[in-house]
Amino acid sequence: MRRGPLLASTKLVCLVFFLVAVVLPLARMLIHLSDTDVAAIITAPRFAQALTNSLLVSVSAALISLAIASILAWAVTRTNLPGKRLWSILFTLPMLIPSISHGMGLVVLFGANGFLTRLLGIDGSIYGFWGIVTGSVLYSFPVGFLMISDVLRYEDATPYEAADVLGISRLRQFAAITVPYMRKPMIAAIFTVFTLIITDYGVPLMIGGQCITLPVMMYQDVVGLLDFGKGSVIGLVLLVPALIAFAIDLLTRDRGNAGFVLKSFTLRHNVRRDLAALVASVLVALFVLLPIASFVVLTFVSHYPNDLTLTLANIGRAFGMKAGTYLLNSVIIACSVALIGCAVSFIVAYFTARSSGRLSHALHLFSIVSLAIPGLVLGLSYVLFFKGTLLYGSLAILVLANMMHFFSSPYLMIYNTLGKLNANLEAVGATLGVGRFAIVRDVLLPQSRLTLVEMFTYFFVNSMMTISAVSFLANTATRPLSLMIPSFEATMMLECAAFVSLLILVVNLALSGGMGVLKKVLGKRSGGTVGAVVEKKGAVA
Repeated sequence: MRRGPLLASTKLVCLVFFLVAVVLPLARMLIHLSDTDVAAIITAPRFAQALTNSLLVSVSAALISLAIASILAWAVTRTNLPGKRLWSILFTLPMLIPSISHGMGLVVLFGANGFLTRLLGIDGSIYGFWGIVTGSVLYSFPVGFLMISDVLRYEDATPYEAADVLGISRLRQFAAITVPYMRKPMIAAIFTVFTLIITDYGVPLMIGGQCITLPVMMYQDVVGLLDFGKGSVIGLVLLVPALIAFAIDLLTRDRGNAGFVLKSFTLRHNVRRDLAALVASVLVALFVLLPIASFVVLTFVSHYPNDLTLTLANIGRAFGMKAGTYLLNSVIIACSVALIGCAVSFIVAYFTARSSGRLSHALHLFSIVSLAIPGLVLGLSYVLFFKGTLLYGSLAILVLANMMHFFSSPYLMIYNTLGKLNANLEAVGATLGVGRFAIVRDVLLPQSRLTLVEMFTYFFVNSMMTISAVSFLANTATRPLSLMIPSFEATMMLECAAFVSLLILVVNLALSGGMGVLKKVLGKRSGGTVGAVVEKKGAVA
């Protein structure tokens, strides 16, 4: 009799947490609009130009990103490309450094005094519309690659084999089988990548020049001018594409094409196909590695481009300006977000995936709503809601902001994992006198440990490199390492900014590699069973 009320009370506590951490801050931002002349802001020529630039950049970059991602996903899943695991790691490297670093890398390569500009004698400027598009593609295509390759990896080969037997051409197979199968996943990928680009201010801040976008405008007005009213208006506008993407994701998530794979694809020998895949992979790998290589060169030269003598002074200068302290802040924030985020995600997913009722449905909706909130918007809402409280100005508010910013994806990982486990575990346990806690400890946790490792990695990596939500919340004492990049760039200390970018990349690579090893170790161990729990209780199954 006690389990029902206790379960409901715990769900209510979780709902209150999401109310305070997400809903009320957003409501406070919207209330702030009552004191703002919204019409004057949205009819201003500068706002209209920024909105137009944002839409054009986002559409162009999203289409190019998805085209590149589709080619790479096809190369990894449908060809005999050698070293597929290595290529996949290379294709996802841009996800391990802040977006602003990609813009800086392009400036170092193709700016007026860029390495390749001087080497190849290139005329023209990388700054402006196409510079933002190029940087946004570099920043966003790995997300599309992961989404599309995951869908292709689990596609059933049986329909294609039947079509071959019937003599149906490859073009008709593509139109009749591949397109229907990929339609909903591609729609989700398009909106995901589009939202990622339109809400990013790192790339356009670094390389935009006179081509200003809405996120940059919001950043300048809030951080530079402390105009929270205008920031709230822009934040509301940026919520629109994110909300559309959120709705599309809800409509397609449970109706996807994932099903039982009868047969995986047999990759026949095809020299031209495999060569094309290798060429495409090499070109994209160069596209990814060149900016990172420029960071390495820039870190160890005295002053680019005037003095190219090798030195370690840039590292010393960065640490002299508290890079070590801010690195420690970042690691503390990232570890805290990962540990607390994994715990909260698991608890919430247990309630939503393993129990029913209106509270569970409401909790599930609250858990995924952060998918529709850009980091800049969440950060501004936290400023308006928590300012004047003990939380404001502390590391704790950065932990909370990052956890809620990145909460939805890890939550959905564990939600799907727990939902696939036998739904009768708790009922069987109750019959045998085994409590819920024992079921969770001895069955659900062991069975979901690989997912928990993935969740920890996701939380940590994104918290290390984000600059969006924390831009409005960090101060000189709590600043994470990633925010040193725009500071160094503003003072033309590109060498130190390059070192910081490399430092973030190395930390994230080390964490990802360590978690990869841990997953292999955990994968070799068998998970818990109900029988094991019952045996511990001394019962007879």
